[in-house]
Amino acid sequence: MKFQRSISILVLCITLFTLVVCLTGLLSSGGPGTYQLQSINNEPIQIYGTGLYRNDSVSAVAQGKASDLVTLVLGIPLLLLSTYFSRQGSFRGRLILTGTLAYFLYTFMSYSFLWTYNRFFILYVVLMALSLYAFILAMMSFDLHKIAAHFKAELPVKFLGIFQLFLGFALALLWIGRIAPSIISGAVPVGLEHYTTLVIQAMDLGIVVPAAILSGILLMQRKPFGYLLTSVLIIKGITMLTSLSAMIISMALSHVPMNPLEMMVFPVFNLVAIFCLVLLLKNTQHVAEI
Repeated sequence: MKFQRSISILVLCITLFTLVVCLTGLLSSGGPGTYQLQSINNEPIQIYGTGLYRNDSVSAVAQGKASDLVTLVLGIPLLLLSTYFSRQGSFRGRLILTGTLAYFLYTFMSYSFLWTYNRFFILYVVLMALSLYAFILAMMSFDLHKIAAHFKAELPVKFLGIFQLFLGFALALLWIGRIAPSIISGAVPVGLEHYTTLVIQAMDLGIVVPAAILSGILLMQRKPFGYLLTSVLIIKGITMLTSLSAMIISMALSHVPMNPLEMMVFPVFNLVAIFCLVLLLKNTQHVAEI
């Protein structure tokens, strides 16, 4: 595997910094406790008021703590295990590693841009940068001319491609449905609270949706990059959707109002993504690379 040493060093740094960030986010205390403030849009917002996330809303913290927990119990073990197996020459390990790095990149990009400024801001930026360059190196480690040979002819490319297209369009419609009223009537977007913009929606509409649509099309055409991008998106999707499912549970426990459609859609997508990963890994094979 090309760039093996560099990727391993970056993964070690990501793991150590992530442990600090997520454990502090989950366990830190101190502060005035929950209180209410008026946003610039004259909406009453419940502020968490405790620990590292004391200046963020109750809704955002419910989601953030769920993300911290999933990153600790799923993200880090997956990152370390996939790094180990990729170092042993496992093609599946390399795919899972690359997809997991995409999850870490997405997560800490959102932390850098979304959280109200706190003392860990620089760590969020460092983790975003480490994840970005580890992900780039992992993507560059694949030989696109040979990657198709690692997948069996029985791989259901049509099913996997259509799922990605559906996921891309469904996600786009879901977020546009939230944003459209603010464009048409000037209403405050749902979920804006005391923040200045919709960070997650921007990332999904600008990066995830186009990538899912492109990946689905390229895979159904059996293009080499389609195999790689599909693998990355499905693995990243499972980790991200698991995090979203945990966020929904956490928000429900915190009595945060939620869109019923979002409550149903994300867990269902999560289950389908897991099924897709099983299909993907089942239809990969070892090919000696010279």
